[in-house]
Amino acid sequence: MAEGNGEIPIEEVSGKDSDVGRTPDYRKLIDYGLDPKVAAKLDDIYKTGKLAHAELDERALDALKEFPSDGALSVLGQFLDSNLEHVSNKSAYLCGVMKTYRQKSRAGVQGAPALASTVQVKGPDEEKIKQILARTGYTLDVTTGQRKYGGPPPGWEGGTPGAGCEVFCGKIPKDMYEDELIPLFERCGTIWDLRLMMDPMTGTNRGYAFVTFTTREATQRAVQELNDYEIRKGKKIGVTVSFNNHRLFVGNIPKNRDRDDLFEEFTRHAPGLVEVIIYSSPDDKKKNRGFCFLEYESHKAASLAKRRLGTGRIKVWGCDIIVDWADPQEEPDEQTMSKVKVLYARNLTQEITEDALKEEFERYGTVERVKKIKDYAFVHFEDRDCAVKAMQELDGKEMGGARLEVSLAKPPSDKKKKEEILRARERRMMQMIHGRGGCSPVLRGRTPQPQPRPPQARGDYGKRKHDGGHQNVGGECKRRVGAGGTGGAGWGGGALAQQPLAS
Repeated sequence: MAEGNGEIPIEEVSGKDSDVGRTPDYRKLIDYGLDPKVAAKLDDIYKTGKLAHAELDERALDALKEFPSDGALSVLGQFLDSNLEHVSNKSAYLCGVMKTYRQKSRAGVQGAPALASTVQVKGPDEEKIKQILARTGYTLDVTTGQRKYGGPPPGWEGGTPGAGCEVFCGKIPKDMYEDELIPLFERCGTIWDLRLMMDPMTGTNRGYAFVTFTTREATQRAVQELNDYEIRKGKKIGVTVSFNNHRLFVGNIPKNRDRDDLFEEFTRHAPGLVEVIIYSSPDDKKKNRGFCFLEYESHKAASLAKRRLGTGRIKVWGCDIIVDWADPQEEPDEQTMSKVKVLYARNLTQEITEDALKEEFERYGTVERVKKIKDYAFVHFEDRDCAVKAMQELDGKEMGGARLEVSLAKPPSDKKKKEEILRARERRMMQMIHGRGGCSPVLRGRTPQPQPRPPQARGDYGKRKHDGGHQNVGGECKRRVGAGGTGGAGWGGGALAQQPLAS
């Protein structure tokens, strides 16, 4: 066979002879249905030791099989050039590289300049990272979307850090990594984990990260010391407390539907719904105000529900609903919280009664009353010092087969201010649906632009009447700030779940 005549050499044709010089896993790739060229490239990667056949799952192999051969070869080339030292799930990482390749290809087809197939990006100082990992005993897990440092600290015996233990850090230089960020945040306290968000299209970070500390005190210190900190000459980062929302606002619901109707309806569309919160109309207590709040068991469940409900394709009794994160609310200041004598206890099992709670908490001082609502309760102490001592002793303690979570409860909110906020919410909702004809279809591809909102009325532990079956459920009281891909340009927005209220 003449050289250069375009004919394929015999050794590249699928068959027994093509196995010469190949690992035993090469035949497995051929039998799985991969293109011989792709199988050969993958087998070459096996030989480098950067990847083993056992590390690839069916999802990755199926994706490679469906890829055009040229695209698959390019993807494998990028994968081989990647630093896989801290990648724990190489199969998922390869899938991420394939997803990025598709996105780049689509960008090129649509007329946008496609990114180079292999972008050389200045990486972190690996020697410094190794020193940090050796010193702390932590791990670093790298995916195409984020670089996660930590987990629980080695030997950690406490629970997962709760609300108020996470900060959002924005305006991070795009070529900055953990080797510079970890020593900076360690000054403020023990880090639980640090998650640097990565842009797989460019190989640089997205300009923001989330840092979870083991205590709220460390979080507050980070905000005070590092917000507007000049991390490089002329480059200042922004640091603020981050909250992870469990709650959605849903507007334009039929006013004649009660809590049970709404719970049944929204449960059909997404899992994880634990409570529906409605407010009665001031003019007719039998009707709701045209909107409700959906409380989910986790931020992940709430995010999934928001995506499904916010497509514009789902109607609730024929009406086009408006879906958004619940409004943020201001946290009580330290002076206000210093006077609180009421504890908020959550993660309670059904077997735990109010009497049992009172007996347990009264070991630390006189308890005036206990009000339990589903899996949480409010414990009213006569003396603040006794309340603080009970919180310190009982937080994390096992009771009834579950680990208690105890914190100071938020004081009651101003009823007049709450009513004003509810009325403002109604007005904004009516403005958003004006022109729709009440239940007219939403124009596809158009999403109502959210208007600036005042803080939503938060739950309190004062006496109040349950409007329309309103029973708040304890939430994480957290807000995700800036995770919408702002690139660190800002961190306003997001949402904050309310702390529950008791009768």
